[in-house]
Amino acid sequence: MSVLVYTESEKGKFKKAALEVVSYAKAIANQLGTTVTAIAINAEHSESLGNYGATKVLSIKDDTLNTFNAKKYASAIAQAAKNEDAKVVVVSASADSKYLAPLLAVGLEAGYVSNVVAAPSSVSPFTVKRSAFTNKAFANTEITTDVKIVGLSNNSFGLVETEGTATVEDFSATLPESGVSVASVDKATDKVTIADAETVVSAGRGMKGPENWGMIEELAEVLGAATACSKPVSDLGWRPHGEHVGQTGKPVASNLYIAIGISGAIQHLAGINSSKIKVVINTDPEAPFFKAADYGVVGDAFAVVPQLIEKLKAFKAQNA
Repeated sequence: MSVLVYTESEKGKFKKAALEVVSYAKAIANQLGTTVTAIAINAEHSESLGNYGATKVLSIKDDTLNTFNAKKYASAIAQAAKNEDAKVVVVSASADSKYLAPLLAVGLEAGYVSNVVAAPSSVSPFTVKRSAFTNKAFANTEITTDVKIVGLSNNSFGLVETEGTATVEDFSATLPESGVSVASVDKATDKVTIADAETVVSAGRGMKGPENWGMIEELAEVLGAATACSKPVSDLGWRPHGEHVGQTGKPVASNLYIAIGISGAIQHLAGINSSKIKVVINTDPEAPFFKAADYGVVGDAFAVVPQLIEKLKAFKAQNA
């Protein structure tokens, strides 16, 4: 019996979230006195998961799984869990994992708890801490089913490297037919994605127009950050909808979130509340975002941001 963890990859490379869930699964395995088995789909260098606690990797190589299909992925993971007699399965909080987890729970007759933010406080009974009410509260939730599925919130546990090796075994799964097909996938390949970003630079209507977004992109480039925006900005067509973060957009759980010219509507704050450090730059000292921020600058973004970029470039040059 082992803890099974689904490790997401893209174009053969493991995502940061994959390494975090392996680290988390290792913590659970230590509590249970067992080992971690990872399942990797069309990924390269699967043995590298041993650096984060996996002792075995079940590697699936199947061209029909090059594009995500929740039904097929859930079936493959369920078969791996049964093969390993896994009583605990760990997935991430990505959109794909949130899509497949309920299907996986049905297939394994398992209890599923999402938005988990810490290692289990107890394994008998199995109790995990999860965020609730759009990250305004926490709930200690007991999973009573024989098989348990844990969905780990991004950036809540962190990466924990360990000395170890993982053996890689080929694994074949019988995939079900699916009525869903993917016609095409269009992605920006030259930018840091919001889901994987340690830092996110976000801006709102305070930028006055799309023509002023150059300094936001420059700040993001200096910081190695992803760019994001508020809902009104994407609704106006200033930025792509894929950059819209908030309760009705993409959730953000970065280590640093910088909000520029965003007042802080409750829906926006709910979607970024899991970020560890929040910084706001706004001309209005009464903007709601200041109440949620760890650091705030009352000032004109068109004066503050260029100076910030200049200082960051100088700092990087001195430490190059």
